[in-house]
Amino acid sequence: MQSRGVARNSLGLSAVRSCLLLLFIHLSAPVEARRVRGGRAQTRRVQQQQQTPPPYRERVEGAESFPLDFTAVEGNMDNFVVQIKNLAQSLYPCSAQKLDQDMKLHFLKNVSVTCNDGSPAGYYIKESKGSKRWLLFLEGGWYCFDSQTCESRYETMRRLMSSTKWPLTRTGTGPTCLSLSRAPHRFIPYCSSDVWSGATPKTDQSDYAFMGSLIIKEVVNELLTKGLENAKVLLLAGSSAGGTGVLLNVDQVAEQLETQGYTGVQVRGLADSGWFLDNKQYKFTDCLDTISCAPTEAIKRGIRYWGGLVPESCRQAHVGEEWNCFFGYKVYPTLKSPVFVAQWLFDEAQLTVDNIHLTGQPIHEGQWRYIQKLGQELRLTLRDVTAMFAPACLSHELITRADWTDIRVKGISLPRALHCWDRSLHHNLHINSSHSHVTPPVRGCLLQLIDSCPWPHCNPSCPTIRDQLTGQEMSVIQFLKHMGFDVQKMAQQQGMEPKKLLGMLNNGN
Repeated sequence: MQSRGVARNSLGLSAVRSCLLLLFIHLSAPVEARRVRGGRAQTRRVQQQQQTPPPYRERVEGAESFPLDFTAVEGNMDNFVVQIKNLAQSLYPCSAQKLDQDMKLHFLKNVSVTCNDGSPAGYYIKESKGSKRWLLFLEGGWYCFDSQTCESRYETMRRLMSSTKWPLTRTGTGPTCLSLSRAPHRFIPYCSSDVWSGATPKTDQSDYAFMGSLIIKEVVNELLTKGLENAKVLLLAGSSAGGTGVLLNVDQVAEQLETQGYTGVQVRGLADSGWFLDNKQYKFTDCLDTISCAPTEAIKRGIRYWGGLVPESCRQAHVGEEWNCFFGYKVYPTLKSPVFVAQWLFDEAQLTVDNIHLTGQPIHEGQWRYIQKLGQELRLTLRDVTAMFAPACLSHELITRADWTDIRVKGISLPRALHCWDRSLHHNLHINSSHSHVTPPVRGCLLQLIDSCPWPHCNPSCPTIRDQLTGQEMSVIQFLKHMGFDVQKMAQQQGMEPKKLLGMLNNGN
């Protein structure tokens, strides 16, 4: 679906913005973020290997965490655990006791539910008694959709297809209470490569199992013996493929609990960076790998290969074309459970599958217009979402970032927005959540937070620009000079004072 309301900026101003976008991309995208995995053509790997990337750095002081770099969680799980606890703290503010958190790996008791390679699926948990609010997080990590792409994925990203190398414990520190009671944090590693949708076991005729949907179901069943049965709220959260997994499974989890008699547990969803568009690629390419394949074609092939399941209400709305349910704006209207959507307006993963590869090459006018149009399209698809947080930034994944609390829309942070959403739903705790998406207004709270400015990083709170080599923060002015651009000359070409141009670039006006 293509929107036609493209903003008509002057060619000169567009050129300035194009330069600015290129500058942002050069500095803010670390080399390791360019090493896109999961089936990228071998020629691209060879080109990338010609430049040795810097060693992986931990996410500290707001350092960037960029898309499709699946080692980000794998290489720094301790910090990731802290982020999940911070998320819980923001959703359910309480006294912030700092305790050591040893999350232990539990393999599923139902051994027939497995990872891609047949190894047992599982989850990590810090058990605690008496918690009334539970947070269950789905890991992201892209997908594969046929034997060729899955074989490539198994060679390069085995941790996302097998549990054989999972550590027995994960350790971190951070706030550990939800609503004034200590609570376990549950993390489900992604090892099904099916956007958490599959229900197909490994057989003698098939190389891989795809059981993402069943893994979630089995984890919930086991948590019902560990205190979930006494909970009031279960928040199913996830980022990237995990965010799409939330949209596909939140109603299934609610129905699962209701069917088993646990009607007192209100199930909610938090979908981060999983709201993809089935739009037309900037440049059409054959579907040879997971990166170049158009989103619609990849999901069409994938849902058949995985034996993928979608919410029943969405399936009925798209009989014979169930692939539609993997796209947020099509599945959301059919959902019964309340869902909060966190989504960058210029999502790098979306741009990647649309064949806008931000790898340091100059961005020309056609690409720039496509990027702006993407933001407009995404805004349109979010207009009927009840609760959202959508900054006009170029990035991917929000709640797993070290600096996620610093991003603001209309002056409001995501933690504040989530807290407002929680308050708005509090009035409905004893009402079946299947009635409606509509929630009563809460005084002083905004639930639909979306940037209106039209280009990437026009929001001043967007992720910091950093020097690739030193990691030092830089202002836009410093960066322009660093890249050798003559700001005064650029201003003269636009018929404005240099100070005005710099103010525009710094403030997004």
